[in-house]
Amino acid sequence: MDIVLIILGALCLLAGLVGCILPILPGVPLSYAGLWLLQATTKVQFSWRFLIIWGVVTAVVQMLDAVVPVWGTKVMGGSRAGVWGSTFGLIAGLFFGPWGIVLGPFIGAVAGEILANRTENGMSLGQALKAGTGSFVGLLTGTVMKLVCVGFMIYYFVAALV
Repeated sequence: MDIVLIILGALCLLAGLVGCILPILPGVPLSYAGLWLLQATTKVQFSWRFLIIWGVVTAVVQMLDAVVPVWGTKVMGGSRAGVWGSTFGLIAGLFFGPWGIVLGPFIGAVAGEILANRTENGMSLGQALKAGTGSFVGLLTGTVMKLVCVGFMIYYFVAALV
């Protein structure tokens, strides 16, 4: 039974790694589930403290991943329309493969800013591009956070087995 749990745990970690890039999969929680599957074996026993800390890290990274792109758009001068555009762009980008996932939030934030500020005194194209850049940087920051977190989980998983 241990071998089945170890294989399932490893598959969760691999799916979690993919989920760091594809927003359709919850990458960090899947990887955390992989640690729990390893815990369920008789081969490895993590401490409760270890599992609780990684549970908290998982929750924090998930929350930050949702907030950082929005924050990046706001910091770079984006409005509520840019934030909504960024969110819509991320969702629409899922249908266009990896490039859509990467460029969708940027294009969505720029489009949202331009559409919401069509008046004479509205936002310039340069300002809209700046807001889009904030969204893009926020998305990349969230992705790097998830990759680092899952990378450490993979390390602990492998180290516990060796």
